[in-house]
Amino acid sequence: MVYAPIERVEVSPFEIRKIFNDGGYAQRAASGVLSEKLFREGHPSPDKSGEPFCTRSQIVAYLDSNGRQVALVHQYVRKDGSIGGSGKPDPKKLFHRGKLYVVA
Repeated sequence: MVYAPIERVEVSPFEIRKIFNDGGYAQRAASGVLSEKLFREGHPSPDKSGEPFCTRSQIVAYLDSNGRQVALVHQYVRKDGSIGGSGKPDPKKLFHRGKLYVVA
C-alpha cells in the first residue's frame, strides 16, 4: 500500500491553538475518545514558568483509536492535578484534516 506524503504546515502558536480548540481535541481526550500517552515529564523552572513548586512539565500525545498520534501538547500539571498556565494543554503538533500543523 502506498501512502501520499503528509503536508506539513507551519503556523503560529495562536493558529495551532485555534485549530486545536475548535476541533475539541482536549475535550475528546477528557471524554476518552482520544487516549493520552505521556512522552516526557519533569520539573519546570519555577522562575520561567511562574508555576508553584512541584508543578510537573509534561509532553503528552493524544492518540486515536488506532494508536496514531493526532496531537502533541505541552502542559503544566500542578500538585492538585489542575492544569497550570492558561488552564489548557498547549498544542505543539496537530494532525488535522489530513495535514500536520506544527508551531513555526
